Amino acid sequence: MSLRGFLVAVPGLLLAGFGAVHPAQLDAATAPWWTTLHIILLPVFPLLAVAQWYLLTSAPRWLRWPGWVAAFGYAAFYGGLDAVAGIAGGTVVHAQHGATPVVGAVFTAGDLVGSIGAGCFLVASVLIVVAAILRAGWWAVPGGAVLLLAGVSFLDSHIFWPRGVFTMLGVAVGMSWVYLAGERSAQR
Repeated sequence: MSLRGFLVAVPGLLLAGFGAVHPAQLDAATAPWWTTLHIILLPVFPLLAVAQWYLLTSAPRWLRWPGWVAAFGYAAFYGGLDAVAGIAGGTVVHAQHGATPVVGAVFTAGDLVGSIGAGCFLVASVLIVVAAILRAGWWAVPGGAVLLLAGVSFLDSHIFWPRGVFTMLGVAVGMSWVYLAGERSAQR
């Protein structure tokens, strides 16, 4: 595996690792770690957009630009979920020693921006797969299928154990596979 093929997998691998230690629910006992974890994750979630951006660099312009916009949308909106439901939600629960109606409102806002972000991630992933198939043919199909299945799962799985962890592993495998398929076709 090439270094670049590994590097596009790193964000998904990191997020899978963090997902394995993500609390399943937010309550008074988990609130301090919940908040800290989401502060740590602030610079990690956008790395998925960086990987998407990179995978789109060799795409035809008509796929590259919309893909870059979608990847940016993912980074902006999913970062909003992390800040609102992660940091703010954890802070409120910790300060109030448990969930309150305010936490429900915070999660509603976070879920809205997170859904937009996850949708943008899926759109960018679809454009990456189309570009990879145009470039590498059938070699890109298995990785593209894994990336798209993971992108659909990401719409409502976040990174929670177990589904979210496997979703992020799928993102890592899919991104690496489509990159390596393109690299293989360039060497032919």
